[in-house]
Formats: sequence, structure tokens, C-alpha cells
Amino acid sequence: MEYEIKTLDNGSAGSVTLPEEIFAVEPRADIMARVVHWQLAKRRAGTHAVKGMGQVSGTTKKPYKQKGTGSARQGSLRAPQFRTGGVVHGPVVRDHGYDLPKKVRRLGLISALSQKAKAGKLVVIETAAGVSRTRDAAAKLRALGWSSALIVDGQVDVAFGRAVRNIAKIDVLPTIGANVYDILNHDVLVLTRAGLEGLKERLS
Repeated sequence: MEYEIKTLDNGSAGSVTLPEEIFAVEPRADIMARVVHWQLAKRRAGTHAVKGMGQVSGTTKKPYKQKGTGSARQGSLRAPQFRTGGVVHGPVVRDHGYDLPKKVRRLGLISALSQKAKAGKLVVIETAAGVSRTRDAAAKLRALGWSSALIVDGQVDVAFGRAVRNIAKIDVLPTIGANVYDILNHDVLVLTRAGLEGLKERLS
């Protein structure tokens, strides 16, 4: 499938052929959902924790004798029914990540790319460079009509990345960092020529 290559000045820079096995596959919503869930699970810190009965500070002495007080029997002031007691079945430090087959991750990325192409939200540009000021970058993106865009480049230009860093809903990622969650979380997917070649090599 032929695609027009644009420039940041909204000009034309020729055309490029997009491989149909990457950009013209029927999108699988179930596969993309699995990949997004896997990504978000891996991002969780898992550092939540509370103290159990054996970890809270306090005496281990029996509060009062077993019988004859008229009160319920108690064995420890560190039990959960007391104000300073431990928590029952509370969260512990753990890793929320899990394994997802490489073929599923690959199909999820291909589905996300194909969905953007099918919806007409895929743009190919010559290069994402030559802009070093946020004001200039915002003006160019506004002229292109991009209010929410993910720009994927082979190697992110430092000056351009710094220029768009403070623009809301505009993100720049290298090819190796392109992922399903960020692609679906932005309205427009922008690929540079180098980023396109990197994705073709990565998914071949």
C-alpha cells in the first residue's frame, strides 16, 4: 500500500510502500487488550505492604486470664481486632508482571499499527528534526492538526525531543520503544522514514 510522506512543514516528500503484512492486517481487539493488560501489569510497582500480626510492635503477653473476667478470651494485643493490631490478608510486596508469548506481543503491535492505518490516523514524515524550540514545535504540530500524537523515530533527535517534551499529549519514542499501549493512547501515529524502516526490521 502506497503512503504519502509529509514533512513537518506540511509539505510532500514523495511516497513509500507500507508492507501489508504489518499495516493491513485485520486488527484483533482481544490481542491488543491482552498486550495492554500485560504492559500495565509490568508497570505496577508492587511495593504496597501492610504489617501482619507477627510484624506489628507490641507485647506477646496474654492481656488477661482466660476465664472469669466476663470478657471474650484474648491471646494477644497484636491481634487484628485491636486498634494497634496487625492486618489480616493485607497486600504484600510482590511483582505483578507475568509472561506473555512473543508471538502474541508481536501480533498486538501489528494489530495496533493496522488499526491506525485503517482509521486513517497513520502519518509518515520524512524526519522529526530541525526544531529546537517548544514554541516552533507547537506551531508546526498545530498546523498539521495533531493535538494528540505519538511520533516514532529510529533514533530520537535530542533537540526535537526536548522541544516537544512540554507539549501535552505529544510523545516521541524510538523504534525499540514503540508499544501497543502508547499507540492506542494517542489519536495520531506518526512514523518517520527511519522509524518505519526500524519497525519493518523489528517485525519482519
